[in-house]
Amino acid sequence: MFDHPSYDAHESVHMFHDAASGMRCIIAIHSTHLGPAAGGCRMWNYETGEAHLNDALRLAQGMSFKNAMAGLELGGGKAVIWGNSRTDKSPELFKAFGRAVESLSGRYYTAEDVGIDVADIEIAATETSYVAGTNSSGAASSGDPSPITALGVYRGIQECAKRAFGSDDLNGKSVAVQGVGSVGGAVARHLAKAGARLFIADISETDLKDVQADTDATIVDPAKIYDLDVDIFSPNALGAIVNENTLERITAKVIAGGANNQLIIPEMGEMLRRKGILYAPDYVINGGGIINVAAEISGNYSREWVDRKLDTLIETLGNVLDRALETDSPTNLVADRIAIERIGRG
Repeated sequence: MFDHPSYDAHESVHMFHDAASGMRCIIAIHSTHLGPAAGGCRMWNYETGEAHLNDALRLAQGMSFKNAMAGLELGGGKAVIWGNSRTDKSPELFKAFGRAVESLSGRYYTAEDVGIDVADIEIAATETSYVAGTNSSGAASSGDPSPITALGVYRGIQECAKRAFGSDDLNGKSVAVQGVGSVGGAVARHLAKAGARLFIADISETDLKDVQADTDATIVDPAKIYDLDVDIFSPNALGAIVNENTLERITAKVIAGGANNQLIIPEMGEMLRRKGILYAPDYVINGGGIINVAAEISGNYSREWVDRKLDTLIETLGNVLDRALETDSPTNLVADRIAIERIGRG
């Protein structure tokens, strides 16, 4: 692992297996310099253990950067369960996951991510107190963080539009939304209310039909979403979508969405800059959810506090974009430098 290309001086990486439930999970802790590590739990059916580990390492690093850029007193970590979220879930699996989190004695707090919902996390919460994003913690509950994530992504798209098109008015702008699950679907609904023309793609027919019914979006083949002649491309599914194969196909002036680790390698940021595409660093624009989770972790959830923090996050995104444009630098590297300094590794 120490020679792994995605290893970034992670403080610890934990592998858990529960034979009775079949749970296979990695919890990666990148940094606790700013506070206990926090980051959601993802469930995905990886092709190999190598892919499982790579995702855990990259996502944990991304959470360190995300929490730092959101101005939170939290470090970064991530849990990744290997399995099919549609067929492999069980109460026993999430109880085993809860015990795994509990064994880390508060160095890591978990919540929802891709493939995981509030009900899953509440089962885990029967075995550990180091959870957030629940509905059962009384006044301290923050609930599903995805609506706040989506609101932040929508507002981040407006910030990008200001700089790319001279106005944050999205009326008439064409937007390709890749992934219309809990975050992407909410982003699409915000965009539709603003008057944007939407093209949507997802592997879930149910999600597509629900969003289309609410937004009058045009459904496109997931394999062709990169080829559309649109103003804005909004990735809200999995990572590594900006790569050697898709770079030449994307003609949008803005890439801004809620997916994590959108660039397959950091150098893609410079390639986007050369193409004249304004990229919103993913761990900045999608930080709304972890702000909501942080409010619950504090034990005193306040939507007013969340909204203030979200305002600051959007201001931070604007500063990153401006600094990148002023210095002809890729936006991801500008954001990385700020995050690394805040974490204490600069």
